Amino acid sequence: MKFIDEATIFVRSGNGGPGCVSFRRERFIERGGPDGGDGGNGGSIILKTDKSKRTLFDLRRQRIIRAKNGSPGMGRLRHGKNAPHQIIPVPPGTLVINEDTGETIADLTQPDQQFVLAKGGIGGRGNKRFSTATNRAPRHAQPGMPGEEFNLRLELKLLADVGLVGLPNAGKSTLVSRLSSARPKIADYPFTTLAPSLGMVQPGYGEPFAVADIPGLIEGAHQGVGLGIQFLKHIERTGILVHIIDVSAIDPDTPLEAYHLINKELEQYSKALGQKPQLLVLNKIDLTGAREKADAFIEALGNNDVITLSAATGKGTDRLKQILAEKLGKTDG
Repeated sequence: MKFIDEATIFVRSGNGGPGCVSFRRERFIERGGPDGGDGGNGGSIILKTDKSKRTLFDLRRQRIIRAKNGSPGMGRLRHGKNAPHQIIPVPPGTLVINEDTGETIADLTQPDQQFVLAKGGIGGRGNKRFSTATNRAPRHAQPGMPGEEFNLRLELKLLADVGLVGLPNAGKSTLVSRLSSARPKIADYPFTTLAPSLGMVQPGYGEPFAVADIPGLIEGAHQGVGLGIQFLKHIERTGILVHIIDVSAIDPDTPLEAYHLINKELEQYSKALGQKPQLLVLNKIDLTGAREKADAFIEALGNNDVITLSAATGKGTDRLKQILAEKLGKTDG
């Protein structure tokens, strides 16, 4: 299914049904009195997270969502039927934003979490409700309360423990396929990955965790260059970033160029994103001359806390898996 991470919708809840003006009229009963029933409540529109949902694709096709109105009240004190609620399933990680004001009104992150987008109108009271000692034959009832309507924008932010970032062709998709059962498209040209992919990683011991492959970032990504700005928001929720660098593409004269470029884009998009914990990974260490370039990178960085691996062959990926599990607190120990 095509990955869709935004949808704009118009929602309107149902109106409450009007109350009834009615009088009891039966043979041999004098002055039967009012017996108008209340109107039914209008249907509400409710969002509910569904872990089987991965995209907002369905809401791209159904842009207008209306709930039904409540039924009118009837004589003999019969209550109008309440309208059913309209429940819209969305993936966990969905943000609800008021399109007119820009206000974020809900952030749905928990499984089976519900949020009322638009509350149905309350049914009007029938004339029986207005009967008093001084007004025994009221000839009026309440109309139903109107429903609510809003223009809303829904945004999906992937809920992942780990986000993979790096330049195009750094090997992120290959690494995701090596760590998990996810099978993103892999090829030897830039921007092979056009949408984020999510995979579950099962370490050798401890709890599984989710890893997201974010499409390659390039210079100016925070301003919309390339694909970056569409997907940077997906790594705002992650616990840790894995910064992947293609060691074979390192220039020994400027070994930290790619490293600084990605970090600059993260910081300019969001200060919090720039300060998120990172794990540095030098990929494609199996290629000829890669070890010398890796040494140049580590020396220039002045930090030995760098993981070298080959996502293509699998060398070093088990070690990365366990380090991530420990940093995320997913181990049994």
